[in-house]
Amino acid sequence: METSTNTQAPKRKWKKILFISLFITAVLLAVYIWVCGMSYSTGTRTGIVIKISEKGYLFKTMEGELNLGGISEGDGTIMPTKIWLFSIHRKDTAIYNKLTNTQGKHVRVHYKEVYKNFFWQSDTKYFVEKVEVVK
Repeated sequence: METSTNTQAPKRKWKKILFISLFITAVLLAVYIWVCGMSYSTGTRTGIVIKISEKGYLFKTMEGELNLGGISEGDGTIMPTKIWLFSIHRKDTAIYNKLTNTQGKHVRVHYKEVYKNFFWQSDTKYFVEKVEVVK
């Protein structure tokens, strides 16, 4: 009888360690998923869409570039143009189509910046939510 209680103690200990490990893993995964969806900031950018494309081999993402333009210093010098990289959620095909049709025109994009994103969502942390043509 002594041998049966001695073999049961390591089994219980092993089950307890396994349960605690799985619980900690599940909590860490839930926190990571929560952080990846958390919005860090929102705002707008105005410029000219110079590139929009679908990228990726396995996970297709929609990525784009917005030329924010150069800034005139007032004395005739112009600072170089600034390019802003952005992404579009896969479900927002209407935004993708609108940006494709407005290439070369001034647009104002409303975006949401996430704290962290999953690798299959996009290359950038900026997701366009709305597009307006600027006249």
